[in-house]
Amino acid sequence: MPNNPHTRQAPLDDVDRAILRILADNARTPNNALADAVGIAPSTCLARVRALRERGVIRAFRAEIAPAAIGLPLQAMISVRLRAHTREQNESFRDSAPDMPGVVAVFHMAGSDDYLLHVALAHPDALRDFVVDHLTTHPAVAQTRTNLIFEQIAGRRHLVPGG
Repeated sequence: MPNNPHTRQAPLDDVDRAILRILADNARTPNNALADAVGIAPSTCLARVRALRERGVIRAFRAEIAPAAIGLPLQAMISVRLRAHTREQNESFRDSAPDMPGVVAVFHMAGSDDYLLHVALAHPDALRDFVVDHLTTHPAVAQTRTNLIFEQIAGRRHLVPGG
């Protein structure tokens, strides 16, 4: 089980950072190629990747699916303000939002909005129905604001310094 992300962990060394940069670019990089690229033995590389996972540095390996390719061409970011900032209302919304249809990601925010939802849906009527049926009817939700996404541009691995 990964450590609490808020606790202090041992710093990453240059080899760990190099492994992370390569995996961030292509998580399917075979262990032998990864080991060769960072200049260590395959067994050492495997142990380091395993340790990075156990420490919670690497959270998951996943496929990034293009929503439009699976019939969900309409994407939006929806800001949500809660009625009250009680632990119960936060937990209620936080627990239910990831299971709402079309939700790609949920972000708990500081600032004027409490949550930001990234959704992918089939058409504008589905977006309207999502907001009306799942957000405005949620007892914790006071207000929503929807912004359509025209294009998503991935970051260029700035998360891992040194490359």
